[in-house]
Amino acid sequence: MLDSHTITSLQQLEDLYGPVNPHSLAKEVPSLNETYRDWLEKAPFVAIASGGNNGLDCSPRGDKTGDLFRILDDQTIAIPDRRGNNRIDTLKNIVEDPRVGLLFLIPGINETLRINGQAKLTTDPALLESFSINGKQPQTVIIVSIDAVYFQCARALIRSGLWKSNHQLSKGDVPSAGQMTKGALPDFDAQSYDTALPGRQKATLY
Repeated sequence: MLDSHTITSLQQLEDLYGPVNPHSLAKEVPSLNETYRDWLEKAPFVAIASGGNNGLDCSPRGDKTGDLFRILDDQTIAIPDRRGNNRIDTLKNIVEDPRVGLLFLIPGINETLRINGQAKLTTDPALLESFSINGKQPQTVIIVSIDAVYFQCARALIRSGLWKSNHQLSKGDVPSAGQMTKGALPDFDAQSYDTALPGRQKATLY
């Protein structure tokens, strides 16, 4: 239900926030430049936002630097789809709507890099083999054609203290994976699941 405080137009929103910082627009470019490429090559983590007929999804992807993705050229990056739970929410969305948003993180660095683009899935044998780890290939590779790339300033990560060691939590400070599953499935054996999880994760990482 709308009230007098609900913003219902772009004009209201722009009036509230005022003029955009011109540098925030100037730093957006349509392809990777040398500086952005240098930053991106050191990222071991990316979150992929996508949308399709069944709604929205934002999926984390992580790997060793150099294995997470590959820059094919200044307009194109390739991301292997490593082993997961086979929900394939992101992949379904890409088939239905190619638009994606990527957010890259580097541990210890407060700036982030964002890429908006158009994605497609491929099973090209040579590309799959090139991403093989321990003899195991990804099922597919996500090819992203870049529409826009720009870096996000550090304020969000500074405010969160994300990389500060005294902000890090330990097991027991939050519900475990088994406990969270049990929250949705009351009859689920959370204790057995959590006991077996480290070994299962190690054996199925790729």
